[in-house]
Amino acid sequence: MIEIERKFLVKSEAFKTEASASYTIKQGFLNSHKERTVRVRLKKNSGFITIKGKSTSNGLSRFEWEKEISKQEAENLLTLCEDGIIDKIRYEVVFGKHIFEVDVFSGVNEGLCIAEVELNSENEFFEKPHWLGIEVTGDIRYYNSQLSKDPFKSWK
Repeated sequence: MIEIERKFLVKSEAFKTEASASYTIKQGFLNSHKERTVRVRLKKNSGFITIKGKSTSNGLSRFEWEKEISKQEAENLLTLCEDGIIDKIRYEVVFGKHIFEVDVFSGVNEGLCIAEVELNSENEFFEKPHWLGIEVTGDIRYYNSQLSKDPFKSWK
């Protein structure tokens, strides 16, 4: 139940030709407090409710609990979410021994593209694809809960 991941900006669209899957995601937050977030997500034809705890000081790890719910339940819960619904297309790219999830945001976060890789330990080695840019792990501006409140297009 501890999620360990690293986040990176993406510097080219080369990942699209390497993707093994892609799908749309719509998500909102029932609670976006920095100590905990409660997220509702529509992914493909399924819904999910996720609770995440506060990140460690380096931003690499945090508690995460997720449960699948019906598409209808997720649609209903999205109507209760805080302002700032997030829309994105997720691409899954297998590279080395890991799967990179690359999110291409639309709407008020259009222009932002972030890749995440989940790890088994904070020190785990992973190969980096050539299209990875600078690391933004731990930078709260790139958390989806923050992007729902302070969208990428409003950054100076």
